[in-house]
Amino acid sequence: MELRDTDRALVQAATAVAKLRCRSQRHTGASAARTADGRVFSGVNVQHDKGDICAELVVIGTAATQGVTELETIVTVTDRGREVVEPCDRCGQVLAAYFPSLRVIAGEGDDLRVVPIEGLLG
Repeated sequence: MELRDTDRALVQAATAVAKLRCRSQRHTGASAARTADGRVFSGVNVQHDKGDICAELVVIGTAATQGVTELETIVTVTDRGREVVEPCDRCGQVLAAYFPSLRVIAGEGDDLRVVPIEGLLG
């Protein structure tokens, strides 16, 4: 699927968080997700020697604190916003279980596209 203007804005939102907050080894990636009504929630990953929590899971929790039960689209960036990455296997499974119709922004550079979450599951 082709990117909408709102999808490009979501990539920009995740990139802005990554540039601002991902400045150490503790936080190396940021996610931003949008609801159908246009609200955007963001989060960064948490790295620790006892285990890591990906930014996608932080976004789910952040949205839940505001009563959100459905996300429409999500994107994750790393390298201070220079690279869009797909959710890892664990996060892909969680996202698909919580939001089966979720759209995920994936791809590289100027070749970004939107794929359904189930299209990313192995």
